[in-house]
Amino acid sequence: MKSKGKLISTGIVIVIAIVFGVAISAANQDKYTLRVPRGLAFSDFRGYENWEVIAASQRAGTIAVIVGNPVIINAFKSGIPGNGKPFPDGSKMAKIHWSAKVKPDLPGSPLMPVGQHDVDFMIKDSKKFQDGHGWGYGAFELDPASNTFRPANTSDKPPQEHDAKCGVECHDAAHSRDYVFTQYMPK
Repeated sequence: MKSKGKLISTGIVIVIAIVFGVAISAANQDKYTLRVPRGLAFSDFRGYENWEVIAASQRAGTIAVIVGNPVIINAFKSGIPGNGKPFPDGSKMAKIHWSAKVKPDLPGSPLMPVGQHDVDFMIKDSKKFQDGHGWGYGAFELDPASNTFRPANTSDKPPQEHDAKCGVECHDAAHSRDYVFTQYMPK
């Protein structure tokens, strides 16, 4: 009887460990396994959370911070795109969006982030993304309930074509700036 009780107790502990492990696994999704068709992967932007800030922006209900890898930061500092030169291959940017609310209880009633909404990526690779003017794009939505990312799609706002060309048409308006809207904010 004693060993049957130990066996049941051990079984319960194993089941709890498995359930707890699955819950942790879902909460700690490996976002770096995600990819949009035609090759743009979340893993291409590993470490973006620690990149230097290029600029910030806000629209009603959204705050965004645009960060860049050292290649694009150095390009901005050298005068690109204002000097008419294109960004070098290897330039990468991430635009992190947060949903935001006005906080009337704080001084000045600031618009403050309340939760991440998504992250958008751009990478310059003139060989791989020839049909995107040398740029590849990717948008990944964050599901707040599960805290997991997924590639954006046509039901999102704005709608995404769910491929590495999702930003080409929009960025055509910035052709004189090598298809980059963002202006570097010197510190």
